[in-house]
Amino acid sequence: MPRSKEIQKQMGEKKVIEIYQSGKGYKAISKALGLPRTTVRAIIYKWRKHGTVENLPRSGRPTKITPRAQRQLIQEVTKDLTTTSKELQALPASVKVSVHDSTIRKRLGKNGLHGRVPRRKPLLSKKNIKARLSFARKHLDDPQDFWENTLWTDKTKIELFGMSVSHYVWHKSNTAFQKKNIIPTVKYGGGSVMVWGCFAASGPGRLAVINGTMNSAVYQKIRKENVRPSVCDLKLKQTWVLQQDNDPKHTSKSTSEWLKKNKMKTLEWPSQSPDLNPIEMLWHDLKKVVHARKPSNVAELQQFCKDEWAKIPPQHCKRLSASYGKRLIAVVAAKCGPTSY
Repeated sequence: MPRSKEIQKQMGEKKVIEIYQSGKGYKAISKALGLPRTTVRAIIYKWRKHGTVENLPRSGRPTKITPRAQRQLIQEVTKDLTTTSKELQALPASVKVSVHDSTIRKRLGKNGLHGRVPRRKPLLSKKNIKARLSFARKHLDDPQDFWENTLWTDKTKIELFGMSVSHYVWHKSNTAFQKKNIIPTVKYGGGSVMVWGCFAASGPGRLAVINGTMNSAVYQKIRKENVRPSVCDLKLKQTWVLQQDNDPKHTSKSTSEWLKKNKMKTLEWPSQSPDLNPIEMLWHDLKKVVHARKPSNVAELQQFCKDEWAKIPPQHCKRLSASYGKRLIAVVAAKCGPTSY
């Protein structure tokens, strides 16, 4: 918004134009408004050239970073993506230019380079990449009915006070360590619960709390108590398929024999591929709503997990199943590397 002096100045300039349009000359306008003749001439020249006396866009102060220095900055960032703006300050100095690190960040931003927290994704070996490609190509053309009758499973750890979220606090200088301006932390998250869950296109299945150490025997017990009942509850067809990752407890000899004995057909799964399991999105949502309820102990944490899992809308599960083909396309498009899922 223009400042008051600029507004008064523009009103005076408009008055100059009004008198000029009435047929008066520079000398008469200067005398009538008490302005120097050179000022009147400059106002009329601006109006005749641009058709307005409003303030025109200003270019601002030219950047101190020369085109050569800019090219050097971009080259350095491209070579080493972890280079900081403080470290980059030495480059402009080498071409006799001294600038603040914020200036460097702005200049890189105008060239489409922005500092961001890197995403964490599983490390993929050549073997992992090959398995992901094979899985994606094999199932890319599977009918939707196949995914609707897949039972997705996984386990996750939910900490009592461990929700890792960035927070910001507005406070005055030298008050950072006042009680109201800090977020208390508890060692090891203050306790946690390990849960196993499953879902299909028709909705969430059962959720089981894992007590003690998870081994093949415990895993088989969870399967025995929760898989078949979930299949019945979700009304899956006889051709249903069980999805599980390649955890050693899932692929052990005893577990493989147990699955075979109980006639459970499993989906061949590529290792290091949590982005291919849509249940990860349900885990994210579950942790968010559970921590919003602020459980005060592990018993409450367990109960809140069960309550909120049961509340997951079947429509949400159906959408995850319906869009599964997009995940496979994303894997192929990323050349079997990490995806946005």
